[in-house]
Amino acid sequence: MRTSVPEVPRGLRAVEGAPVPHAGYLRGDFSSQDTMVHTPVLRDMAEDVRRAWVQASAHTIDALQNNGWLAGGVEAAISSIIGDGLKLSAKPDHEALGMTASQAEIWAKKVERRYETRCENAYECDAGARYTSGQLEAAHLRQFFGTGEGVSQFLMIPRQGLKSETRVRLLPSHWLSNETNEFERLQQGVRLDKHGAPVSYKFRLKNKQGLTTESEYRARDRFGRPVIRHIFDGHAAQVRGITVLAPVIKRFRDFDQLTGSTLAASFLHAMFAATVESDYPTQDVLEALGGGQGGMWESFVDHRAAQKKVADIKLGSYGKIPHLFSGEKLHLHGAKYPNANYEPLANFLLREIARCLGVLFEDLTGDYRGATYSSLQNGIAKNWPISLYRRKHIAVPFKQADYEAWLEEQIDKGLIEFPSGLHGFLQNKDAACRAKWLGPAKPVADELKAARSDEIYWNMGSKSQGRIAADRGWDIDDELEAQEREQKIRKKRRLADPRERNSSAQERTDQAISDENEKENDDEVGKQ
Repeated sequence: MRTSVPEVPRGLRAVEGAPVPHAGYLRGDFSSQDTMVHTPVLRDMAEDVRRAWVQASAHTIDALQNNGWLAGGVEAAISSIIGDGLKLSAKPDHEALGMTASQAEIWAKKVERRYETRCENAYECDAGARYTSGQLEAAHLRQFFGTGEGVSQFLMIPRQGLKSETRVRLLPSHWLSNETNEFERLQQGVRLDKHGAPVSYKFRLKNKQGLTTESEYRARDRFGRPVIRHIFDGHAAQVRGITVLAPVIKRFRDFDQLTGSTLAASFLHAMFAATVESDYPTQDVLEALGGGQGGMWESFVDHRAAQKKVADIKLGSYGKIPHLFSGEKLHLHGAKYPNANYEPLANFLLREIARCLGVLFEDLTGDYRGATYSSLQNGIAKNWPISLYRRKHIAVPFKQADYEAWLEEQIDKGLIEFPSGLHGFLQNKDAACRAKWLGPAKPVADELKAARSDEIYWNMGSKSQGRIAADRGWDIDDELEAQEREQKIRKKRRLADPRERNSSAQERTDQAISDENEKENDDEVGKQ
């Protein structure tokens, strides 16, 4: 017997007379009074995102375009996620595909070489023929940091001299309609099926006449090939992303206001005002002071009165001089510097921004004063998993969708052989498209210590060469293949293998590490 379950309410109704609740991400909006009582409401995250998305995205993009710290921090975060671009390491499931391990390896190497060649050609991979695949990845991540999501379209565009037709077109997130219609299962421009999966996307685009029109595109075609790829990270029931910088939007403004007021105070501090009293004609006094402006003694009183009504006389290129009557004295007035604690407060704001970005404070500011090997290593250890998470869940899905669409076309046209052709590929798509995407290595504060650490783990047998290579952003198969080639060349030219280290070389390495540790400990003691 079925039991009806009441629908979960979308939020609590505001109490009559209570302050109007604000969108979840914008409770610290810039127009509200500090004394206003904050009244949050409990509702679906999708509703919070819908209410805050436009304003949060606009503020964040404005900050990215006008704040050097934030723009640099985003570039630092992108470089740690993808470096100069993710590299394909095809890992097809040979058992599911009916291949031997050797056949699968040969097939994978062929696919990798062709895909790499295609990704380095902007004319071949970008629908606009402007960007290489690595640049598209970076642009996709910039969109993610600015709006919390990335939107891309996969098209078939034939071009002269190219056999492949698969192209990627990045779409600005704000082109997605923000329309919501519960009766038509439309949430912020995303049409959902009864299970909440995206079926199609509604866009607001400009036609040739400059008029805004609405167009709707399916998420995938009837063969499962991606048409629109919408990537974001979020919470349950969320259908659109929101920038990860939303919690620190107010901090952008705080930092700009702090910097502006401090800079103005610095300008005032570098200037001075002056008053002067003299029994000599005004012209002589001004020429002595370098003002270059004066008048005859006969018109002194009239000139003095006029000066009182308008601006003071210029003292050279800076400051002002009113010409006073007899009995008065010359005074220089220096402006007071209003914010001697600027740097600690600015760094506090920048640390909060760096935390949301997922980068070190030192990476955001370029300021390594006071940083030690231990502090940097601890910071890297805490922030590196954030980069790995974003690589896996934001950057990789974009590349994987591109790879799947390209590989399907290559097999369909017979440019890459596959068991049972296109039909076999569509039946075993997941097994055929299985891949790892290699990015930049985990940053280290000291290469010598990192290499020594890898050596210890290798000698203990607790870390494989493949894991060590992956930590450095390398493909172990490529490295072993390169070593094999180098070995043959060394043997042909009768060169010694550099890996055959003698005991004296080991002792020198150990001594270098010991000396570095002692120097670092001495520096720590000196700072204390």
